[in-house]
Amino acid sequence: MGTTILPIDDVTEALIAQWRVIGELARALDDDAWSAPSVLPGWTNADIVAHIVGTESMLDGRDVEATRTVSALDHVRNPIGELNEKWVDHYRPKPRAEVVAALDEIIGVRTAALKAMSQSDFDAEAMTPAGPDTYGRFMRIRIFDCWVHEIDLRDGTDRSAVADPGPASFALDEIGASLPFVVGKRADAPKGSTVLFDVTGVAPRTVRIAVGDRAGVVDEFDGGDDAADVRIRLDATNLARFAGGRRDADPSAVELHGDQALGQAILSRMNYVI
Repeated sequence: MGTTILPIDDVTEALIAQWRVIGELARALDDDAWSAPSVLPGWTNADIVAHIVGTESMLDGRDVEATRTVSALDHVRNPIGELNEKWVDHYRPKPRAEVVAALDEIIGVRTAALKAMSQSDFDAEAMTPAGPDTYGRFMRIRIFDCWVHEIDLRDGTDRSAVADPGPASFALDEIGASLPFVVGKRADAPKGSTVLFDVTGVAPRTVRIAVGDRAGVVDEFDGGDDAADVRIRLDATNLARFAGGRRDADPSAVELHGDQALGQAILSRMNYVI
């Protein structure tokens, strides 16, 4: 049974706002920027937009034929990557106007579908990229994915900053839900460890992780925040880059206090995104 219960109106509003920003960025790219290599291996900026069209199209039950075998490509690492590449290949030869029109069309369809749902629909169990949970959790993951790709588009063009705290807040909630996995599993923090993430910038927050039999988010530490074994302070967009394994993740912009070895292990293993 899914356990992540999220307010349908707030999540829907944030996802629609995030789609809107992606559309604005796509329209603002000139021809050179549209076809230029993105920050993602093997993809142009146009391919990022096509990927978003493809993912939302899949959620609408659509499919396209694969035009080649992509499993051997260096940047394709799993079946989800193969699905993504199939849609990118489908749109790659199409002119920008057609891709942007496809984005507008599928956003309209998905917006109508979300607005027709009830809270109970949102709370129903669904398979998500993070495993079985609620459909609402899946839509929060969609906000996260689109928000990270907004950062990708900005990093690959004018380096402008994300600004809307609404979608960013849900995206960072999603990252926060995965930080216990990063700390406890990927970084192998020993039992009894405490780690504090001080996230600055858009939608700032503090995330506290305590490692017991399993790592989990806690409201406070015994002894307060200063007692944390590791304190990591970084900007929200830099956190997203680390989570996504992006080339522009900047270790020099991270303040790391406490257990340096554990802190470095966390940073070096932060890239949990599929």
